[in-house]
Amino acid sequence: MTYPLLTHLLTQVRACELCATHLPNPPKPVIRVGFNAKILIVGQAPSTRVHATGLSWNDASGKRLREWLQIDPEIFYNTDYCSIMPMGLCYPGRGKSGDLAPRPECAPLWHPQVLAQLPQIQLKLLIGQYAQHYYLGNKCCKTLTENIKQWQTFLPDYLPLPHPSPRNQLWLKRNPWFEQEVVPVLRQRVKELIAL
Repeated sequence: MTYPLLTHLLTQVRACELCATHLPNPPKPVIRVGFNAKILIVGQAPSTRVHATGLSWNDASGKRLREWLQIDPEIFYNTDYCSIMPMGLCYPGRGKSGDLAPRPECAPLWHPQVLAQLPQIQLKLLIGQYAQHYYLGNKCCKTLTENIKQWQTFLPDYLPLPHPSPRNQLWLKRNPWFEQEVVPVLRQRVKELIAL
């Protein structure tokens, strides 16, 4: 089955050049969404590898994220199950301590339009502080750690997660409760939604 409104919108999104003058490379929006998906993964912005390949979460962070979700790449990249839309759709460039923040233009422009075409979404995984600030609004806590500690208050619609980057290893070591308490609930909810 085809979804012409969604297809047309994705053509517009992928042609976007709104923040071209601020990017280190020509714009290359990376987004994977499907009309039937029940899970939306909202991350930060594509890495250099994702920019080069055009495949979302195609890096070490993506490998860890799939381990947390306990799904293989075939399910993760199947838009009948998961939609993937970062806060910034293009690689933002490099800063002093890693990649720059997602460009602020993307989410306000594209997220509401895309979400309007994804009627089946039942769970939004908010990965990192940018996604959490945007989607949780005034319910957002002062820190990412507090958001994740309060995860139960945001269900069933949202589940805030830390970034699965290898750079976040220290956070995971300092917060073992995340993998002990939150990850099992995350896996169970994902299993229910994809019905495998």
